[in-house]
Formats: sequence, C-alpha cells, structure tokens
Amino acid sequence: MVWNILIPVLTLIVGIVLGFIIGVFYLRNQMTKMQSDPDALAKMAKQMGYNMNKQQLQKAQQMMKNQNFKNRK
Repeated sequence: MVWNILIPVLTLIVGIVLGFIIGVFYLRNQMTKMQSDPDALAKMAKQMGYNMNKQQLQKAQQMMKNQNFKNRK
C-alpha cells in the first residue's frame, strides 16, 4: 500500500532533477555555440523581437565570452 504512493513520488522527484540537469547542460551547450556563431545569436535575438546591428551583435558576443559559460560549474 505504501509503495503505491512512494514509487510515483520518487519517480516524479527523480524526473524533475534529471530534467533540470539535462536542461542546464543543453542551455550551456547552446550558449557556447552562440559565442562563435553570430548568425545563431542574431537569429535568437530576432525570435525574441530584437533587430540587432553588427555593432550590437559584436557587443553581445563579447559579453557572452566574458561570462565564460564553458568553465562554470
């Protein structure tokens, strides 16, 4: 009887934790790719409703490089 409640609750907790870890890994991976690809950065900005010129794109790339997503843990 206790197992009918305990197993779904544990499964939910494990699923949430694993989903968060996978999401963080995926987001970091995408951000490091955007550091070297200005087209991907421009595409993301356009999807968010911003039109960035070349100077703004360079500034955004520089800010991302200063954040250093690769070495953060």
